[in-house]
Amino acid sequence: MSFPTTLDGLYIDGQWSAGQEHLRVINPATEALLTTVNGGDEKAVDQAVRAATNAFSDWSKTTGSERGAILRRIAAGVAAGREQLMHLQSSNNGKPLFEAAIDVDDVIVTFEYYAGLAEGLDAKQDSSVELPTDDFSARLRREPCGVVGLIVPWNFPMVTTAWKLAPALAAGCCVVLKPSEVTPLPELELAAIIAEAGLPKGVFNLVCGTGLAVGAPLSADPRIAKISFTGSNAVGVQVMQRAAETVKGVSLELGGKSSLLVLKDADIELAVEVACGGGFFNAGQMCSATSRVLVADELADEFLIRLQARAEAIRVADPFDPNVEMGALVNQAQYQRVLGHIDRGLSIGAKLICGGNRPADLPRGYFLQPTIFTEVPLDSALWCEEIFGPVICVRSFASEAEAIALANDSQFGLVASVVSRDAEAADRVANALQAGLVWINAPQVIFPQTAWGGYKQSSIGRELGPWGLQAFQEIKHVIRAV
Repeated sequence: MSFPTTLDGLYIDGQWSAGQEHLRVINPATEALLTTVNGGDEKAVDQAVRAATNAFSDWSKTTGSERGAILRRIAAGVAAGREQLMHLQSSNNGKPLFEAAIDVDDVIVTFEYYAGLAEGLDAKQDSSVELPTDDFSARLRREPCGVVGLIVPWNFPMVTTAWKLAPALAAGCCVVLKPSEVTPLPELELAAIIAEAGLPKGVFNLVCGTGLAVGAPLSADPRIAKISFTGSNAVGVQVMQRAAETVKGVSLELGGKSSLLVLKDADIELAVEVACGGGFFNAGQMCSATSRVLVADELADEFLIRLQARAEAIRVADPFDPNVEMGALVNQAQYQRVLGHIDRGLSIGAKLICGGNRPADLPRGYFLQPTIFTEVPLDSALWCEEIFGPVICVRSFASEAEAIALANDSQFGLVASVVSRDAEAADRVANALQAGLVWINAPQVIFPQTAWGGYKQSSIGRELGPWGLQAFQEIKHVIRAV
C-alpha cells in the first residue's frame, strides 16, 4: 500500500486537522517509514473534551433506537471497507492478513451487537421497582455517564476501540478516543468511517498522540466522567492516579500471565494446537496469551516433542505472504524487550527448546521465531511477568491440585485454557481457576455476548456483553410518595 507523506491526526467537533506532534509510523515487517501522523497535545485534548461536552446535552437525549441505527451504519461502513482495513492493520501492526481479517470481522459484530442492545434500551427505561410498601412507587433509569475518554493499545487496533466505543455510544455518551501512537493508521480509517455514519459533531472525537501528550491530560481532565483504558499495568496505575484527582470512573483492562492446563486424558494434538494458538497468535502480543503451559506428567514428554515440532514448522513471514502463520512484532522497542526476556531466561538456567532468534531468511523486520522454554524457575520474570511476545514456558505437574495451584499463583487472572477429554474434570478445573474467562478444548474465541476482563491485577470492570454497556451507564432511581 502507498501512503501520503503526512496524515491529519485530529478529528475534533466534526473536523479533521493536523496537530503539532509528529508521529512516525513504521511498517514492522520492513522497518520502513509508512507515513507521519500529525497528532495532538494537551491543547487538542482540551478542544476535543470541550466539543464532546457541548454535544452531550443533545446526544444523551437521543433514543436508544436512534443510537442503534447509527451503530448499524458504522458496522455497515466497516464491512464495506473490510479489505482496506485489513491491509492497514497488517501494514501497521505486522500481523498476518488472515489475523487482520478476524479483527475487522470482530469490529463489525461488536457494533452490530451493541446496536441491538441500544435498540432495546427504550423499552426498559423507567421500569418499575417492587417495594415492600404501597405508600411509595419507584422506577429505574439507566443514563449515560457523560463524556468518556477511551485509551486503546497497539496489539489489536480497531478491536479494542470497538469494544469501548460501541457500548459508549450505545449508552448515549460522547467520546474522546486516543489510539496508540504506534498503530494509528487502521484507527484513522475507522474514524473516517464513523465520521460518515451520521453522528452529530462533537459526539465522537479522536486525538492521536503519545501517552504523555494526550493520555495524561485526558485522564486528568475534570470534564471527563470516565476513563476506559487497555494497556500495561504500569501505565494503568498512572491512569488511575490521574483519574483519582477528580474521582472519575475508571475501567482498566491490563496484563495477564495465563495458563493452559493439559490434563492427563487430553487429546495431545488438540493440546498442541491450543498451545500454539494461545502462545503465538499475534506473535504472542496478547494480554490473553497462555504463555504458561502446564502438562500432566503422563503426557509431558510426548507433548513437548510434538509442541516443538509444531512450533518449528510455523512459517514466520511477511504479513502479506500467502503462507504466513506468524508475522512481526509491532516495533523495535517491543522486539528488543522480548529478546531481553529471552536472554535473561537463559542467564538463569532456563532450558531453551526452540526459537529465541530471528529467522535466518528474514534479515529485516521485527521477526522472532516461536520460542519454547522448559525448566523455568517459578520466581523468574520469564514465568511470572507478561512477555508480550511469542514465548511459551512449559512445566509438568503430578496432580490436578498442583496444576490449579500453579495456574493461580500469579498476580494476574485474565484467562485460562483447559484441554481434557473428561468433561467433568475440565469443568472442575475451570471452576477452580482464578480467571475471568476459561476456554475448554477451544481456541481463544471471543464473543461480544460474553464478558472480557479478569481477576486480581488483570482488570477493573468488564468489557463486552451487557456489562460493557453498563460500564458507561449511571443508575438512577426515582421514588415517589403515592
